[in-house]
Amino acid sequence: MDFSQYKSGDYKQQYQYKSFTPTFVNHEWEMNNSNLSLLLSQADNKLGELNAFSQLIPDVDFFIKMHVNKEATSSSRIEGTQTNIEEALQKIEYINPEKRDDWEEVQSYIKAMNKAVKALDKLPVSGQLLKETHKILLQGVRGKNKQPGEFRSSQNWIGGATINDAVFIPPHQNDVPDLMKDLECFLNEENLPVPHLVRIAIAHYQFETIHPFLDGNGRLGRLLITLYLVSKGLLVKPTLYLSVFFEKHKSLYYDNLTRVRTHNDMIQWVKFFLEGVRQTSESSIQTFKSIITLRNKCEHKILTLGKKTKLAKDFLHYLYGNPIIDSQDVVSAFSISLPAVLRLIDDFIRLEILTEITGYKRNRVFVFTEYVKLFE
Repeated sequence: MDFSQYKSGDYKQQYQYKSFTPTFVNHEWEMNNSNLSLLLSQADNKLGELNAFSQLIPDVDFFIKMHVNKEATSSSRIEGTQTNIEEALQKIEYINPEKRDDWEEVQSYIKAMNKAVKALDKLPVSGQLLKETHKILLQGVRGKNKQPGEFRSSQNWIGGATINDAVFIPPHQNDVPDLMKDLECFLNEENLPVPHLVRIAIAHYQFETIHPFLDGNGRLGRLLITLYLVSKGLLVKPTLYLSVFFEKHKSLYYDNLTRVRTHNDMIQWVKFFLEGVRQTSESSIQTFKSIITLRNKCEHKILTLGKKTKLAKDFLHYLYGNPIIDSQDVVSAFSISLPAVLRLIDDFIRLEILTEITGYKRNRVFVFTEYVKLFE
């Protein structure tokens, strides 16, 4: 099917309302559009550069942990939570009680992402993987009573106080299993000549249109993008997350998704998606370059600590994965005395690597400020 001939789906009369049922996507897609081909080439090149760059960086998993935190906060913010990355990195006891529900949602997203990436060793990107990930995503947070880990068995809707004034009504629950089966086949059909970035762009639209769960569809649909890229080997490590781009262009994100349904315009959505991949890859590459520069600067600083240098290097290494700490964290991590830890932290404050953020004399919290700012 040529993109210009695409028909998005049909409205079906249900009891007192009409739901939208998208057409199946598991078929060939012909790209007779020069602008689309150019964007695909640019996005592919930048993604390949990011993938190569991430493999050259020592201890890249520490930095990926920060990327996951950034993705979790951005994706959750699209859905209305208010947690920022600095809060996401802190313990719950340091979070304002009024913001703890939002904090918990971000932590659940982080757990879901980490477990899903690990599960790719055994599972393809499939309905089963999405269900298992969805169960973690909603564990113990708002939505925990909305069939976590199961495709919905009732009608949902988007926008509006009730289904009668809804902005969009996804397909009836009886259509969800077949639609998700078609989507799973589309994601994994090896003989289908559809470029991977085009395929996941279409798949993200289709997932959001099906809205197969009662809650968490937006976050899971964005997480699906990274899972697919890793599963197909376009990324060796999960280093690309599009939620920052989608959040920055939130109106365009929703408008382009909606336009597919209202104008059968899949091309515009795929173009927007590919531009997101290109820009986000460029941004991630720059972040990695900035990390290398910062690491060299910090390692140069701690050479002035003389016989403490070995411990200081280990501590700096620890901070890449845990950039917001208190003294007890360091005592537990290094099995050294509290006085020794406090002296070490004071050294890092003097070297302007750590900053104390509470202003307290006790229960102080310290931030690797320059590092965290790279991800804000």
